[in-house]
Amino acid sequence: MAPSMFNCFVIGYRTSSKPILNGLLKLWIKVLFITLIFALVQTSTPASSIQQQSIQKRAGLPLVPTDSTDDHCNKTVDIYVDIQSPPLTRLNRFRPLTCWYRFKSIRGVPKEWVLRLTFKKFKVGTLVNSTYCDGGYLQIVDGNSKTDVSNRREPGMFCGEAEQPQTFISETSYVKVVFHTDNFTDQTYFAFDSRAETEVYLRYGQHPELYPNRRGEIVQGSYCEREFRDCRLQTCYVQSPAFPGIYPRALKCRYRLHTRQPFIKLYLQNEQFAVDGQRCENLITCPMKEIGSGPEQCPYDWLAVHDGRDENAPVIGQFCGMGKFPFSIIGTSQHMYVEFVSSPAGPLLNTGFHFNVGNWPGYVEPAGIKNGECDWLLSSNALKLTSASEGIFLSVAHWYPPNTSCNYHIQGVENEIVRLYFPSFRINRIEAPIVKAEGDCAESLTIYDAEYPDPSRVIKTFCDTFSKPMEKVDFVSTGRSMFVKFVSRTGSYSGSSLYYWGHYDFFNNTKFGSGVPNTLCDEIFYAWEHPHGILRSPLNTLIYKRVASTSDVRCQYKFVNDKRAFARVVIEMISISFKESPYTVSPCTRCHEERVDKIIIWEEKNKTQHRLACFCDNIPRPVRIISSDNQMNLEMMVLGQYATQHYFKYPNTLFTANYEFVHPPLCGDITLGPKADGELVFPHKNAFGLPLTGTPQKNVKCIWELKVSAQRDLWLSIDKAKFGIYGSCEIGKIEVYLAGRLEPRFIVCPENATMAKDLPILSAAELGALDNINDDPLPVIIQYTGDNRFPGKSAFRLVWTELFHLPRNADGTLTSGTQMLRSPCDFVCPGNPTICLPKHLLCNGIVNCPNASKTNNNDQRSMESIITNIEETLQTYGIFNLKNVHLLNDESPEICRHSHIENDYEYDEYANVKWALVVAGSCFVVVMFIAVLYKMCKKRTKSQ
Repeated sequence: MAPSMFNCFVIGYRTSSKPILNGLLKLWIKVLFITLIFALVQTSTPASSIQQQSIQKRAGLPLVPTDSTDDHCNKTVDIYVDIQSPPLTRLNRFRPLTCWYRFKSIRGVPKEWVLRLTFKKFKVGTLVNSTYCDGGYLQIVDGNSKTDVSNRREPGMFCGEAEQPQTFISETSYVKVVFHTDNFTDQTYFAFDSRAETEVYLRYGQHPELYPNRRGEIVQGSYCEREFRDCRLQTCYVQSPAFPGIYPRALKCRYRLHTRQPFIKLYLQNEQFAVDGQRCENLITCPMKEIGSGPEQCPYDWLAVHDGRDENAPVIGQFCGMGKFPFSIIGTSQHMYVEFVSSPAGPLLNTGFHFNVGNWPGYVEPAGIKNGECDWLLSSNALKLTSASEGIFLSVAHWYPPNTSCNYHIQGVENEIVRLYFPSFRINRIEAPIVKAEGDCAESLTIYDAEYPDPSRVIKTFCDTFSKPMEKVDFVSTGRSMFVKFVSRTGSYSGSSLYYWGHYDFFNNTKFGSGVPNTLCDEIFYAWEHPHGILRSPLNTLIYKRVASTSDVRCQYKFVNDKRAFARVVIEMISISFKESPYTVSPCTRCHEERVDKIIIWEEKNKTQHRLACFCDNIPRPVRIISSDNQMNLEMMVLGQYATQHYFKYPNTLFTANYEFVHPPLCGDITLGPKADGELVFPHKNAFGLPLTGTPQKNVKCIWELKVSAQRDLWLSIDKAKFGIYGSCEIGKIEVYLAGRLEPRFIVCPENATMAKDLPILSAAELGALDNINDDPLPVIIQYTGDNRFPGKSAFRLVWTELFHLPRNADGTLTSGTQMLRSPCDFVCPGNPTICLPKHLLCNGIVNCPNASKTNNNDQRSMESIITNIEETLQTYGIFNLKNVHLLNDESPEICRHSHIENDYEYDEYANVKWALVVAGSCFVVVMFIAVLYKMCKKRTKSQ
């Protein structure tokens, strides 16, 4: 075709003007030559350049950008400008291509701006085994030598395909993007735009000016190593670099976290976790990877959390995957160490993580000794050091591995019991198990009534799958210890699924006697176990809380004795301190009938309750109650409707009393009289042949009731008294009490033994006989207390006599002598004409008339009364021996010689009167003679 055209051109040339043709031909040849040279220059590449690129590729080094004059590559570009991969031409097709882009700042933009790159489309190279890029890559260099942070030394590579737009948000204001492909085709492309931002809300949160170190303090010379101090809620953000955009490759980030209070908590709030969750965009061939844990599941990109200050601390977990992070991670202290690693090459996907840092709220350190990770000894002594009334321990709030067992040994001192209750208790699903467990009770809490997990003494077990929580229910031990055991087969990253707030306290469960099983507070006092001691209201005030408001608190104390050991029980009420009911204003007047807090004392006789005493008010002084048998009962009753309000954890005792079993066989019968005379001998002669029961007592105490006939005086005389081998009243003493009196009427002991035979007469008025003429007076209480360490060394003989009153006139004066003799008395005691004896007491070997000097006659000191008594006595008995008048009694030889009582001889009343008149007259003459003589001698003395 060309030769023919050329021939035509020549023929034409020949046929036309020759000069014109020559000029056109020269012009055409020049144009054709210039075009050919330009094409050759554009399509040719030096052999040395091709050889250099081949060497770099084999060495694995990044290719050196080619010298290109195309406007789409290797340039500094403005922000807000769209950038695309170079157009595919026949000159660059199937050829290596490297492009870089830098972004220059805009005038007026602050220095703290960051760059947001949005990749609208991306397909570069192929990711092989998630470790390196084959055929091409994209690098994003964030920062340079002048910025605080930079990843320019190891920028890593992005490759693969992103079918949806992806965003990268820089950490600095300097960004460089490097694009390379070994074989540029229409299957390799990218396109992105850029814009500057000064505030990234998702990165810095609200009010970033208030928290300049919210993202931590950067470690100098690193790209993503940061330290966080004193983190509190919403003050510390732990983020992947470039968050909330895709994170760079080839990262090794370290975060050191610290909070003011334990336990440190790393958690997400409605955020997504995307660390190596996708290795490609195609969900069919490369689906999303669920969040997993461990090196096997996370070999490329991963986040590791250490429970401590550095990488040497225990690893809580190593995580990767994509989705909603289902748990928070809680450490056991104030420190946590986090590592984030991304592989050298990866897809342009995965937006990383954003965690908040805080501490677990409401943490309270138990008052006890910690053994291991979560084993505690919680003792009452440790609790007392805190001055708190209750101790607290909480459910496991931090992470723990599978098959974790936490033990709480709550231990009181001797005679204490433990109460445990839960003001707050929740049972949730296990939200963050480390391993999955099948079946029921993956986590459980068991309470034991023992000091170790004894399966035979389980109080209650709580299970995560079927149990219901129990709040404000008291679990009470029977002994000094309670054991609580938490077991988890699954482990947890964020604490137990059984959330509980346990309160424990201790109560003094001291028993003064022997506890009665299956009762709230009843006790029995056996004489052979507890012969004497102190008795109080229950020290365990928990009993006032454990009864329903409709039921009263009743504590019964029963005193039981073997009659062969003791015959009586004595209770001395020391104090009573009941609180007043808010709805009762009137005083307690009918103790037995009224519904009030009270103490009742009774004894059973013939299966009938015999009331001894009742107390419903405070007592001003001690009161003693003595049983008439070998058993007695005391019952404390507290109204249930006020029991918890008034007495739960009430520091004072409601009552205090002393008790003792008294009157052993050495004492003999407990009741004496009433009869005209009698004697009490200690020790009792029949007691030495009885077998000994119980433990021998150091002291022996006897209490006798001496009943006196109505309208009779009582005279006691103690003969032949021995009080051990010492001379102190503490060794032995005899006390005589009148009815209703707290203090003894008189006491006889070694220190005043001389008064044993001259005790004062107890008149009928003192005995209470005159208060009610129709009833017998209350008995006189005679008590002996002596040292029993030397049996047989203490002994005495007490004689009593009932004295008759002679008749009196209406005005209270004695009747005349004639009327006296007509009285039923047979013998008028010398020295006291108001007292007489029956006939059978005369000359019986026992002195039954008290000494005249100890009579209660008020006019005994007058001369006239002495003379009158002497005259009456002499006239009655015909005795005229003046020397023996002051020694006369019912056993005097003179009386016994004239009485002839043994032969029932009747006295000559007139003879006695005669003798009495003679004696009285003689006495009168003698007295007058002495008086006249005394006066005469006195006058003679004065005259001299």
